[in-house]
Amino acid sequence: MHSLRTPLGIFIIIVILLLMDTYIFQAIKAVSQAASPRLKMIIYSVFWVLSAVAVISLLLFFFTEQNFMGKKFRTYLFATFIGLFLAKLVAITFFLVDDIRRGIQWITGKVFYNNPELSDINNDGISRSAFLSWLGLAAGGTLFGSFIYGFSNKYNYQLKRMPLAFDNLPAAFKGLKIVHISDIHSGSFTDKKAVLHGVDKIMAEKADLILFTGDIVNDRATEMEDYKDVFNKVSAPMGVYSTLGNHDYGDYVRWPFNGTTKDQNLEDLKKIHADMGWRLLMNEHVVLEKGGEQIALLGIENWSNKARFPKHGRMDLAHAGTEKYPFKILMSHDPSHWDAEVKTKYPDVDLTLSGHTHGMQFGVEIPGFKWSPVQYMYKQWAGLYEDGKLKLNVNPGFGFIGYPGRVGILPEITVIELV
Repeated sequence: MHSLRTPLGIFIIIVILLLMDTYIFQAIKAVSQAASPRLKMIIYSVFWVLSAVAVISLLLFFFTEQNFMGKKFRTYLFATFIGLFLAKLVAITFFLVDDIRRGIQWITGKVFYNNPELSDINNDGISRSAFLSWLGLAAGGTLFGSFIYGFSNKYNYQLKRMPLAFDNLPAAFKGLKIVHISDIHSGSFTDKKAVLHGVDKIMAEKADLILFTGDIVNDRATEMEDYKDVFNKVSAPMGVYSTLGNHDYGDYVRWPFNGTTKDQNLEDLKKIHADMGWRLLMNEHVVLEKGGEQIALLGIENWSNKARFPKHGRMDLAHAGTEKYPFKILMSHDPSHWDAEVKTKYPDVDLTLSGHTHGMQFGVEIPGFKWSPVQYMYKQWAGLYEDGKLKLNVNPGFGFIGYPGRVGILPEITVIELV
């Protein structure tokens, strides 16, 4: 992002935006031909005002700091720009389809019929060009509207109950209630009261065990300063255990920052887990005991099978010594770890818990159907996955990052009961 802040980078982005707007404006003019001059003026003015807002939003985001306008305003500013950009991109897709269709039609008429003026009218008397233009504008407008609506969902915490059966679970652990949360991203929060409401929901479950699978911050440990007194309320009789996610290492910002180095930031973050009473598992395991029986809980640092994310995790260290326990739970932030290493090298790990994907904070989840663009990057991206006796649960996240909202894929508190 820093390279985009150069004058050349900004100039290129603005040129691209203007070219997109000019292209879309041609479609708007085409579908508004029958409108009165006054209505046309209103439509054109609204369009170019929105275009100007997008450019101004981008410039303000790039060239101002958080203390200039506040984190909340900057977050919505950037989200508005992204929403407008994606909406325009969707609309342009429809317009391109129409232009390609008309181009093929023109060439066909010229070459085979010596008549480029082939009919462009469907059975209802509406030109296919107008239909696709309206469809593109409607799709883009709907997408932008859904992004705006999604702002209201970012603290709309949902409980998902998930009974899981295992033949090899020791009898003493049957009925064990686990709350699984992930991806807090405290640096994105702007409403402490709303976050506390989510924590209250966690505690109301009276779980035996609470497991957090990484990304407690966006980048810096200082992001937790205002929220330690919220998340230190999270407790359970058998403990609260946590792991690190890719964002916890501070890989996505420049260091040093306010005199703190990247290494010191990680140490500060580890201390925050300890201060809250959370047991951070760093490539290690602990033994959980109940009714005279034992199971193993493993936790590793971030390990991803995607090249752009780090591989700090050491399953060989975490797994060593667990062979004697009949049942194992693994906390590993990135779900790509399950297929890439867990299933093939450590098939005695019965239940893996992950997060990371957020369900892209955008998608559809209804009984019998689940979709999000993130599924084209991650095979396992939200919910329960099974392979024989092995199970993986991917929590779509408690918090949010980038886009301050959620559409379809809501923030989740997963309540697992071993039965």
